[in-house]
Amino acid sequence: MSEERLIEVESKLAYTEDALQVLSEVVARQQQQIDRLQSLCQQLAERARSNADNSFIGKPEDEIPPHY
Repeated sequence: MSEERLIEVESKLAYTEDALQVLSEVVARQQQQIDRLQSLCQQLAERARSNADNSFIGKPEDEIPPHY
């Protein structure tokens, strides 16, 4: 293999390693975001279940509009 070809292959390998590292960091950040969103969804679902269990369901005419 000629020296120019070897330098070209080494250069491509370096860029590939760098790209792989960047992509790995992106995937790690996305997984953290997914974990936080799943936790938030669970909290919201629990809150919705809790509110559904504790809510008073009355007639619409018995409710006071929010501006009063």
